Amino acid sequence: MLAAAEVLAAGAGSVSMVARATGVARGSVRAGVVELKSAAPVPNPASRVRRPGGGRKRADAKDPELLIALEKLVAPATRGDPMSPLLWTSKSTAKLADELTRQGHPVSDRTVARLLGVLGYSLQANRKSLEGRSQNPDRNAQFEFINQEATQRLASGDPVISVDTKKKELIGDFRNGGREYRPKGDPESVNVHDFISDGLGRATPYGIYDLGTNTGWVSVGTDHDTATFAVETIRRWWTNMGQPAYPNAKQLMITADCGGSNGYRLRLWKLEIQRFSNEIGIPITVCHFPPGTSKWNKIEHRMFSYITMNWRGKPLVTHEIAVNLIAGTTTKTGLRIKAGLDQRIYPKGRRITKAEMRSVELTALGPHQGWSYSIKPRPGKQLL
Repeated sequence: MLAAAEVLAAGAGSVSMVARATGVARGSVRAGVVELKSAAPVPNPASRVRRPGGGRKRADAKDPELLIALEKLVAPATRGDPMSPLLWTSKSTAKLADELTRQGHPVSDRTVARLLGVLGYSLQANRKSLEGRSQNPDRNAQFEFINQEATQRLASGDPVISVDTKKKELIGDFRNGGREYRPKGDPESVNVHDFISDGLGRATPYGIYDLGTNTGWVSVGTDHDTATFAVETIRRWWTNMGQPAYPNAKQLMITADCGGSNGYRLRLWKLEIQRFSNEIGIPITVCHFPPGTSKWNKIEHRMFSYITMNWRGKPLVTHEIAVNLIAGTTTKTGLRIKAGLDQRIYPKGRRITKAEMRSVELTALGPHQGWSYSIKPRPGKQLL
């Protein structure tokens, strides 16, 4: 029949040509032509359409109360209604269909999915948009102060660094999020459970990101994340990267979160910064981001995010592997990172006396007393 259709399309004298092209015998092609010519014409599909209003009615057309009942089950206002039948269960289409059927509106889960679209509903995840605390009146002013100070120091050729602690990681045969190319059907095997006792402890990466040179340093600690560890990481950055890049630096600016090992209320942090300032002989200005705004810290999205992408799908079997994966992180925009392992012991719970705090040459800065301060060096002053 296909060959015969080609003959009718090509015109008279094309039977032999079509037979050679298709490999069908000429007799079969002629028989097909005869059959096609004698066949009854196919009616116009337009004449077979149902009359307006024909066919099975939709569920919501047959049951006008269906949409109202469904809206009552899924409306956000019903979350706090103790009489809501699905208050403490997930509102899947199957459970919604079961409840509607129980209420006298027999319907399938597929129909429920369609009706939810009609009502303007879609699957939604939680969105982090609430601050969780009252906004400090100095918040915006602090951001403007940090931007002003950083801009001035970068323009004068002085270093501005962003510091923070990355999420602690288990060391051993543990699953690491993400996927990596491997031979098909040969995923890397890791432990079923993430018990720290099955591994080699934790890795505490503390990072330094240099805003001026787009470079970074990460110390992978094996002990506690204390202020002493944080400042020791800054010291290592200065020795290996900062001082060579800024040989004529007159001051150093640090931006940090409000909490953690570099918290603005932490006495040990300020004491260690004073000690470091004495060593390098230049003043250090520290500007803390307001509480709840750590995501604006440059190191989070300019360095830590790329480290996470670089070691995705790779178990951190040893501390050395973690260091090498961090040091191997690069970007198209030129980010370069150096890393080192810090196996020193940093005890927790050290108390700083008032006498020690009096040895800190601290001057408060900025709109909020405590979030920004400058610590000047005290040459020859020995700190405990």
